[in-house]
Amino acid sequence: MNVYISVDMEGVAGVAHEDQTDPINPAHAVEYARFRRLMTDEANAAIQGAASAGASRILVNDSHWLMRNLLAEELHEAAELISSGPKRLSMMEGVDGGFDAVMCIGYHAMAGTLHATIDHTYTDKIHQVKLNGRPVGELGINAAVAGCFGIPVVMVSGDQALATEAHALLGPDVEAVVVKEAVGRFSARSVSPAESCQRIRAGATRALQRKHAPFVPASPVTLEVEFALTQHADNAELVPGSERRDGRTLSYVHADYREVFRAFRAMYNLGAVA
Repeated sequence: MNVYISVDMEGVAGVAHEDQTDPINPAHAVEYARFRRLMTDEANAAIQGAASAGASRILVNDSHWLMRNLLAEELHEAAELISSGPKRLSMMEGVDGGFDAVMCIGYHAMAGTLHATIDHTYTDKIHQVKLNGRPVGELGINAAVAGCFGIPVVMVSGDQALATEAHALLGPDVEAVVVKEAVGRFSARSVSPAESCQRIRAGATRALQRKHAPFVPASPVTLEVEFALTQHADNAELVPGSERRDGRTLSYVHADYREVFRAFRAMYNLGAVA
């Protein structure tokens, strides 16, 4: 059994504010150093749980911000690591390498979610994303990438809002490990890091003992991206094949979700230039 693990940071136990996840601003360096270690610990817990369930190959993709957060020297020896970027498949880089299951560790809820820790969808320039009319966040966008290769997301970890989002999108059988309860966007009530790792380790093992269906949006897939400001959409509509719906919203339609995902990435990167 081959297991793929995408690791973000906002959903890690103890993380409550974006300053704790910021690898760029020197003013946040001390806090960031602490929380990247906790991120690595949760990745290791998922690796250990997968190995206990019989995984023979495990690939971990560092999926937060600049994508070079996980401490390579502390990563469990059972796994390989993909880090830094840009990456063709971004948070799902390498998932096309023949895997049976995907785990999304340290994930967060989509932009605009009530009582969710650091809710956003890839960038703060985006207000909302829809696939075939359904609002989705990073979990849904990435689960659909895995679905292109017939791979189900079997487990997620993060706050209670992420767990609710996962069950609504992927069904009741997805293992949703809750390591904290969001009080507001920048406040949370969290279990201890040791407890979060225990929950993730056990959850990973349980998840791989059940059958799961991949998330595959019906084709053709219609992507709608509503940006925070019109100037973001001004730049994003330079993507060939995109259609301007209104001041802040673009759409893109294609039979192959892989092309939709490429268009989405181009849109939000162009929009961020504004």
